[in-house]
Amino acid sequence: MSASTSAEPRGDGDAEDVAVTTPGEATTAEGSHDTAYSTYLALDTLLAIQRPKTEQHDELLFVIVHQIHELWFKQLLHELGNAQRSLASAADGPALRALRRTRSIIRVLITQIDVLESITPEQFDAFRELLGGSGHQSAQFREIEVVFGRSDRFAAEQFAPGSPDRKRIEGRLGEPALFDSLLRYLAASGYLPAPRGARVAPDSPEIQKALRAAYRDDGVAAQICERFVDLDQLLQEWRFRHSVLARRVIGDQTGTGGSTGAAYLRESVFKPSFPALWHVRDTGWAAD
Repeated sequence: MSASTSAEPRGDGDAEDVAVTTPGEATTAEGSHDTAYSTYLALDTLLAIQRPKTEQHDELLFVIVHQIHELWFKQLLHELGNAQRSLASAADGPALRALRRTRSIIRVLITQIDVLESITPEQFDAFRELLGGSGHQSAQFREIEVVFGRSDRFAAEQFAPGSPDRKRIEGRLGEPALFDSLLRYLAASGYLPAPRGARVAPDSPEIQKALRAAYRDDGVAAQICERFVDLDQLLQEWRFRHSVLARRVIGDQTGTGGSTGAAYLRESVFKPSFPALWHVRDTGWAAD
């Protein structure tokens, strides 16, 4: 970014040369600029942590895309936490904003797969053996899965006991999931008699009745339900695109680092995170 500043005229009519400081920069005693933008974003650190293990041209792209994924995962957890707090307090405006932003972030994650698809199988094979791990081992993605309702301990058990990653995931397992927060919101809005847990059958009559009522009213509650469906659909799309990417790049070989990531993604593609919101579409909209 840049800005221009006009020099104040001198009393004798000559223009005085002045140092122009761009907003976001501070001039040091030596006259150089200490860029606040660079300092604020810790760019010296950020741009130094890409450490490819080979001289292969395409490995840097692979590293950068996955690091960007982890940054977006961090932001997703931040936004999902905000959405849950807002729903728990029946603050539907902030909840909708957080859900919409979450939707936008997942869409960005999906488009980033286009970039990875530019790496051919031969190019990936040139550095694959030195990676030692895969995106299947992302602890933050496991946290996201738990927030979306995954309740089994497999998400935590692939990490070493006592490790920070495992502790974070185990902590998430003890907290309300995103759908729990929706049910609390529906209860506060009068659609359910009392807050309920998320671990309910998708065809639970009480839950289905509440969802049908929310949709019939066609108000903010229905909009929030639709944003949940958006997130569920996009997460399934991300898994599908990721599984196809793995098939495209490594075929049916064992995943990088010995993982079973591609098989897991294929198995989970069409498993909805919020089945109750899909089941309500199966039952019709007749009055209860």
